[in-house]
Parts: sequence; C-alpha cells; structure tokens
Amino acid sequence: MKSIKTLVVVSSLSLISFSSFAQSVSVTSSTMASAEAEIAAQAQQHGDQYKITSVNSNNRVYMTAQLYK
Repeated sequence: MKSIKTLVVVSSLSLISFSSFAQSVSVTSSTMASAEAEIAAQAQQHGDQYKITSVNSNNRVYMTAQLYK
C-alpha cells in the first residue's frame, strides 16, 4: 500500500513540474516570417526554445507555439 501511495505522489509531481515549463503563445501578423520572428523574440526574451504548433493563414497569419526550457 505504501508503494502505491509513493507511486501516485511521484507521478503527480512529475506531471506538475513538466507542465510548468511549457507555455503557449500566439501571434497575429501579416506574413509567416514576421509571425515566427515575433514568437522567436518572445522565446528569446524568456530564455526559452519554441516549437510551432499551428499556423492559419487567410488574410492574416495566426500562429501558436509552445515555449519550453
């Protein structure tokens, strides 16, 4: 029983600590290059890396990304 409690606590803490590192950001711009530049600037400001998760371009470009350490 003690090992099950320990496993649950360790699993919970690992999920909490992992999710605290990722941050989602989104930008709207006129071109894909300028949208990515804005995301890169935000990542650099926080000292993070980024991964683009979605892009939508109709008349404007809408881009979202995950920032992570």
